[in-house]
This record gives sequence, structure tokens and C-alpha cells, in this order.
Amino acid sequence: MIFLVDASVYVFRAYHSLLPDMRDADGNSTHAVFGFARFLGDLIERVRPTYMAVAFDQRCPDSYRRRIFPAYKANRERPPADLTQQFGRCRELCRHLGLAEFVYPEYEADDIIGTLAVLARAAGERAAFITRDKDLAQLLRDGDVLWDFGARGQFGYHDIEHHFGVRPERFADYLALAGDESDNIPGVPGVGHRTAASLMKAFASLDDLYEDLERVALLKIRGAGTLGARLAAHRDTVFLARRLTRISCDLPLGVGAAALTRRAPNLPALSRLYDTLGFGPFLRAQGTRLAQLPIAYA
Repeated sequence: MIFLVDASVYVFRAYHSLLPDMRDADGNSTHAVFGFARFLGDLIERVRPTYMAVAFDQRCPDSYRRRIFPAYKANRERPPADLTQQFGRCRELCRHLGLAEFVYPEYEADDIIGTLAVLARAAGERAAFITRDKDLAQLLRDGDVLWDFGARGQFGYHDIEHHFGVRPERFADYLALAGDESDNIPGVPGVGHRTAASLMKAFASLDDLYEDLERVALLKIRGAGTLGARLAAHRDTVFLARRLTRISCDLPLGVGAAALTRRAPNLPALSRLYDTLGFGPFLRAQGTRLAQLPIAYA
């Protein structure tokens, strides 16, 4: 199994959950790096992965989705300057821990993770998506898991439909119908998650739905009699939204499955980084334990 980590989720969590009194010699905040390092170390110690990769977001005004829809994520504030600086240190940390780390400015961490999952799947590996982002549910296939490590249990392929009301393969279409307020993605007015899930149970895809809108009136959905006309009126919006909600799985990352093998930590480099960041003995002791873990090279 390959463990694919959605880094930004856990860097943000550390930034907002730890006291911001950890600083380096120049007075820069380091608490998000500390929390992220502790999270990664705990994860590695628990699962002892052969394959693991960490994907980072990088804000890009001319990103793939912004070119499609300029208002995409326009409702979000820019991250604080002291957090932006710590992201670079988190990427450096991954390299010293022996983990493959990726960023692709025009695309998001989700797209990197989707591409790596397809790559690993072709090599016969199942995937564990380490995230709290529901959007990644669309990537699950039988044998995969969606896991917000340290916060809640794992969701398998069949758990997604039980929890969200829609199968993973239809998740991007489901989000396109309901919209996604957190990403500023429009949906169909009056269509919430429950209605969207009901539609995606009745139809195999958005394409199937729009080829047979007359059948919508026959469904046991509240307001079904007028829903077809509303869907027709917002067809362009829905198909635009699907281009935003669908994760790209074909980025030219230029790596093979072997590049995703976890390596032993570089303890001298880790020690120098921790000295620079003003960290105490806790992470150093964890690093030593990580260096002693066996690695099953494929």
C-alpha cells in the first residue's frame, strides 16, 4: 500500500492548534513545522510504509482551475506570512525524513495525489489517502482507504456511499450538482447534498442525467416535478463545476513507482534543521526511532 499525504491539511491543523511561541533564531514562527513533523513521525511509526509520498499545494494565480473559473477559491483569504514561510521548511523536512515530496504550481495537491495513486495502482499497490478533504473520496477504489490520521476512523470504498450517499466514481458529479462553498464552486440553486446524492443514485453520471432529464420528475425526490427544468437551466454551470471538482490524474510528474519508496531518514540533516528551528529533544528521539525502522524495498 502507498500512503499519500495531503500536506496542507496537516500543516494548517498544526498552525492553528499549537501555541505560536516556537521561533527560530531570527524570530520566525516554527510551530506549524513542529506539529507537521510530529504528525509525519507518528504516521510513519504506526504504518511503517514501504511507499509514501507527500503532496503540497502552492498558490498560483494562473492555475488550471482559475483559468477555467477565475472566481475559484476567491473567497479564501491568503495564508498568514508566517505560515507561508513554514511551508518551505515542511518540504525540507520531508526530504530529510526520506519521503518523496511534490508540488505542481498549476495544479493542486489533490491532482498530485490522484496522479500518484494511478501510478501506484498500475504497479499493483492500493492507496491510503491521508487527508480530511472529502474531495479525495472520488479517488477511492476497492481496497483503498480515506483516512484523516489522528482525528477519525478510516473510510473504505464501500463506506463512502454509506457516509455521503454516493459512490466514489460519482463523487465529482455529486459535488458539481451541489456546489462546493469552501472552494467557491457554484452548483444548481436549491440542490443540496441530499438531492445531489439521490440524483447520483438514480443516474450513472451527469451525462446520463442530462440525456434523460424527463425521468427526474418520476423520482421520489422533493420538488422532483420542477427539478428537471432547474437542472436544464443550469446545465452549463454544472458541467463547468465538474471540470473544477474532478481531480486530474495525469500530471507529468516524471517519476516511477520506485521513486515513492520511503528511504531512511538523514539524521545529520534533520538535526541541523531542528537546530535551526529551535526544536528540543522530542523530534530528535523520534527521528532516531524512525531510522531504526526496517524498510522493505520493492
